[in-house]
Amino acid sequence: MRKYPEIIKKRTENQLIKSFIEQFEKVISGSNYKNKRFSFVLTGGNSPKKLYKKLSVSIKNWKNIDFFWGDERIVSKNSINSNYNLVNKFLFNNNEIKKKQVFSIKTNLKDMSLIVRNYENSIKNYFKKKLKSFDLIILGMGNDGHIASIFFDDKKIKNKSLVRGIVRNDFYRVTLGIDLINKSKRIWLWLPTRKKTRLYHSLKNKKNIPVSLLNKKKLKVFSIQQ
Repeated sequence: MRKYPEIIKKRTENQLIKSFIEQFEKVISGSNYKNKRFSFVLTGGNSPKKLYKKLSVSIKNWKNIDFFWGDERIVSKNSINSNYNLVNKFLFNNNEIKKKQVFSIKTNLKDMSLIVRNYENSIKNYFKKKLKSFDLIILGMGNDGHIASIFFDDKKIKNKSLVRGIVRNDFYRVTLGIDLINKSKRIWLWLPTRKKTRLYHSLKNKKNIPVSLLNKKKLKVFSIQQ
């Protein structure tokens, strides 16, 4: 197994999207997933919009793919700040994805502890007695190096919980824990701008920066050439 991240470099975002889709198709069509469920964890924010839009028309068969979220703001599913809303608009819109394939974070429950427990139970029930290891998680990266809703000032950054509630000044959030993220079979980091790429290279070896804590043996970085 490799010791360092695999780096995919392209000149433009469109070329990067093409490479992502080619590799995604290769994974989901591989013999390991023939007639098996494939668990795909999605990211939010602005950076994957164009990727999701292209994925939605490029992948023809979604019936064996189950969808989870790496994190969510505790807002209405119709909010412009909702990661679910983003995915629904750009990825799900053109596809016949069934309700049973979608494992969203139930932000309509009355408090954060219930939302966390509900999402954690969904994950536990999905994997049953198997190792809790998603087939693929795609992550974006914030300007401070945060991934999902795990931030650099998080005093419980290495907490082993599957799912955690996060209190921030802008939004209350729910996030997968770093331990569960790192148990995923594949971790794909999406950096579709030169600014994001430069930032990643400046942070990747720093201690206790969330993006630097990703399992490098499983990490594939999709980035723009500097």
